[in-house]
Amino acid sequence: MTVSIAHLGPSGTYAEAAALAYAQYLTQKTGEESMLCPCSSISQTLWTVAKGDANIGVVPVENSIEGSVSMTLDTMWQIGSLQIQQALILPIAHALISQAKNFANIQVVYSHPQALAQCQGWLEKYLPDVPLIAKNSTTEALDHVRDETHTAAIASLRAAELYQLPILAHPINDYPDNCTRFWVVSLQPSGAGKYTSLGFSVPANVPGALAKPLAIFADRGINLSRIESRPSKRSLGDYLFFMDLEADSHEPSVQSALAELKTFTETLKVFGSYTLLNLE
Repeated sequence: MTVSIAHLGPSGTYAEAAALAYAQYLTQKTGEESMLCPCSSISQTLWTVAKGDANIGVVPVENSIEGSVSMTLDTMWQIGSLQIQQALILPIAHALISQAKNFANIQVVYSHPQALAQCQGWLEKYLPDVPLIAKNSTTEALDHVRDETHTAAIASLRAAELYQLPILAHPINDYPDNCTRFWVVSLQPSGAGKYTSLGFSVPANVPGALAKPLAIFADRGINLSRIESRPSKRSLGDYLFFMDLEADSHEPSVQSALAELKTFTETLKVFGSYTLLNLE
């Protein structure tokens, strides 16, 4: 059987690098071969899996510099049926790629919003007056570099090699230990794992609406490694909450906590339990 893996494309993105590394891991673990399926956006990646057009998807969920990837969280909530099978940690090192002879010739820089943000300090120091333009992916940004000598893109070394484009500077991310956490998702139920991710909504304008859910986990000694709010998009001031627990959803204490949590929430979605895999 060949496993199809959806990811943000085109070739050369960090999502593709994570998908390739996971494909190699799958082959070593199960002997299964994989086929990559590039998608035009993170949202499309997740919907491709939800519709059954790919077996699994690999999507970024959190960066060590810029925090959570809102498109992933929002789409996971919207779809509701996808389950996390694995989390991956991928080191990220950005390069400035350009046909320009030097920094002085660069008039515009293109990249994915996350990459631009991760290099903000470097850009302010070396290209302070140059406009920054966001693209759907770091690799898509390279389209503007191929035939122009006054533009630059921020992408990976691998992307520069794939498209045979010159590297002006590397690494340019503001923090050397830059890394991104990816989720591997599918329509299959998740297995056991050290971590559990979930999302929920609470009644609007109710005092203590968030305090009670937090107390449920604290009372049972369950550690929360992340909690974040996202606009529900229903009305201003109405939020969804996303949590990562350092616990397996199959444990009795977590089952008990989730059952109680359900009584304080409007909607509760458990995205699954999983382990963490470091990709070097």
